[in-house]
Amino acid sequence: MRSSLLISCTLLIASSLCLAQTGPEKGGHEVQIWAAGGHSVSGGRASTGVFNAGLRYGWILTGPHLSGLLRGRFEYAVDAVPVFLVFQPANTAYGVSFDPLGLKWNFDTGRRVAPYFDMDGGLLLTSSNVPSGISRVNFASGPGVGANFGHGKAHWSLEVRWLHISDAGLTPDNPGINILEARVGLGWFHHKE
Repeated sequence: MRSSLLISCTLLIASSLCLAQTGPEKGGHEVQIWAAGGHSVSGGRASTGVFNAGLRYGWILTGPHLSGLLRGRFEYAVDAVPVFLVFQPANTAYGVSFDPLGLKWNFDTGRRVAPYFDMDGGLLLTSSNVPSGISRVNFASGPGVGANFGHGKAHWSLEVRWLHISDAGLTPDNPGINILEARVGLGWFHHKE
């Protein structure tokens, strides 16, 4: 009985310490592993699916700004994406991507669920042409909205992203692909000591 009470008290104290931690802070950074997948929507080539997975590193550049519902912190991030699969009618293209432009607004809710808005962009290199017959060198960019769950040092994130893949006019025919994808991540906020 005593050992159960001791374990319960220890877990209660430990969980309260975890809840007391804050989310992103100016001068800190975020490390995240993530995976995403989705399917094409209108406005480009159809019948195309995507799966990608990567690593994110972000820098929290500001303290809280604005007020009310818009109050939040600005983060700059880069993504390395070593797994990028494009499932298209002709074949499956294997690729890698590097996104040097990641602009993220972390809303400051003070709760365990904290929404964010994100805009990313970068270079996508694939083993075969994407879309079929167009180019092996493309750019992938788009906005996402999501939320961090846990709002402590460690957090889960769920996001919906609009991903546009295009060669940006490098070839005469540039149909592009628009993907609506869901993304899940596990991340850690590290604070400036």
